[in-house]
Amino acid sequence: MSQPELPPYLREQLARFDQTQQNLQAVLIQKQQVELELAETEKALEELGKTTDAEPIYKYAGNLLIRVQKDAILKELTERKELANTRKMVLAKQETRFKEALKDLQTKIDEAVKGKSPQAAEGD
Repeated sequence: MSQPELPPYLREQLARFDQTQQNLQAVLIQKQQVELELAETEKALEELGKTTDAEPIYKYAGNLLIRVQKDAILKELTERKELANTRKMVLAKQETRFKEALKDLQTKIDEAVKGKSPQAAEGD
């Protein structure tokens, strides 16, 4: 016995739901990477705070370690931290939007499955 074919409206909503879930997953992965980068940057800044200006400081440049001035690396890390915080905020907003979209799509799908009019659920 074959399953009845889904109405086009429901197929479209299910496809949008699936795409939104994938987008949310991608945002969550990016957010996790940014949080890791932020934690590493904060740890580096913390360690730099423990050093004196006379101590040599090195940073990775590909496969090399290069000696850098403390004030230059502090500036670089501070800028990196600010950028990571901004990216984290943007990703958090995207996460919220995708979660709201999923909730809305789930409601539309539930209504369509229960047999309510798709036109009434189609508020976009």
